[in-house]
Amino acid sequence: MNVVSLIAQSGIVAKGVLLTLLFFSLVSWALIFTKLRVFRRGRRESERFLQLFRSSKNLYTTFEESKRFAKSPLVGVFQEGYRELSQLVKGNPGHGNPGPVASEPRAVVPEMAIHKEPLELVNRGLRHASMKEIAQQERNLIFLATTGNVTPFIGLFGTVWGIMDAFASIGQAGSANLGAVAPGISEALITTAAGLGAAIPAVIAYNYFVNRTRRLATEMELFGMEFLTLAERILARGR
Repeated sequence: MNVVSLIAQSGIVAKGVLLTLLFFSLVSWALIFTKLRVFRRGRRESERFLQLFRSSKNLYTTFEESKRFAKSPLVGVFQEGYRELSQLVKGNPGHGNPGPVASEPRAVVPEMAIHKEPLELVNRGLRHASMKEIAQQERNLIFLATTGNVTPFIGLFGTVWGIMDAFASIGQAGSANLGAVAPGISEALITTAAGLGAAIPAVIAYNYFVNRTRRLATEMELFGMEFLTLAERILARGR
């Protein structure tokens, strides 16, 4: 007797449990493949954007070119920081256009020459954009966590129900022969396996994506520090 025939001969409750687990499993796998594609593309475009950002000598050009890498989380952080810096430059005619990137080393910028409020405004914009990007990356991960936590218990419910059927069959048959208990035990084993089959990939994927999101948060924080250093040079040059 194969698995398909066992499912076909199972009761309504067992079939309902299996259909519920199938729903969780299919949605989980769809999310897993979607997230893998999003993270892979974001990583690839982030690497290209960083090459552009570090090689460019004009922030305006970098801003325009960054639109080609819209899937990169770093681009959202950069664009928000650029807008804040542009507003600061417009408010101080001495700065001119923020486009040219200072080529002098950071050591030539006096430590107390920079007023901290403008940099704080830029930093707030960077943090806001970083939090927004992290929230976007974490979207729908709660479903994977829910699947990993709930589906084993749904399978356990099917297991308990199958064992109850087995005992009921024993009572009706008046003996504990294999023919009496086999249907109920088979339902119990199938729902248990289905629950674990839905939960295990979801838990593994959830932990993987959470770790990737944490690494991305660190990358955005480091990029924010790099952008702040550049903004400090631009503001210092305007003073």
